[in-house]
Amino acid sequence: MNQSLKKLIRQQAPQCAKLEKKLAHNFKKPELLIRALTHRSYSFEHSELPGYDNETLEFLGDAVLDLIVGFLLFQHYPKEPEGILTKMRSALVQEGGLAVVARQLDLGRYILLGRGEDNNGGRAKPSILSCTYEAVIGAIFVDAGYEAARRVVEGHFIDRLQLNNKTQITDAKSRLQELTQQHGGQAPTYSLVDSSGPDHNKSFTVSVLLNGEELASATAGNKKAAEQKAAALALKQLSPQ
Repeated sequence: MNQSLKKLIRQQAPQCAKLEKKLAHNFKKPELLIRALTHRSYSFEHSELPGYDNETLEFLGDAVLDLIVGFLLFQHYPKEPEGILTKMRSALVQEGGLAVVARQLDLGRYILLGRGEDNNGGRAKPSILSCTYEAVIGAIFVDAGYEAARRVVEGHFIDRLQLNNKTQITDAKSRLQELTQQHGGQAPTYSLVDSSGPDHNKSFTVSVLLNGEELASATAGNKKAAEQKAAALALKQLSPQ
């Protein structure tokens, strides 16, 4: 561990302690939490920390969340078929759902961002919030194993898992497809209209089409999230008020 990283850990210790309290997890290796909170834009602007960002922990956290949320759904909805459980899990762990959890933790205030990204409202961006949350879960898994990560994730998702109507947590794309096919129509299709911005902060605009006609379009930090937003807008147009 280089001296710059040691200094960063000391500087961030008070903030990390507050976040650990919210997470109900005290890190044995505090550098894991620091890394989970470090956005690539921060590393770009700090040459003394080359390549030090949260992307590999985000990759791991994504897989850990899929496993834990999948198991929790299996426990709460044991009679549901695999297809429904898959849709429910997708809805819970998509960008928008994870960003909601991140906001509940006030995670944005703890993220280490480059000045440009910070000035551009990065702390409130769903893409950054959701990716950072995944990285934090990945860090907990590395720090203390599956059970520790499961306890934290279950605490964040239990209320949504206990919704009486499971359709409330299925994703917009699935609901739109079911609605169109119920009325004898074809399945909707999605088209990437535009992508812009630097590699670490791209935005994607996607349109949803039915029988070749555009129903709606939306922009988000990744293509999947943009598709979900476009589908949600299309549902508002097609569903009876």
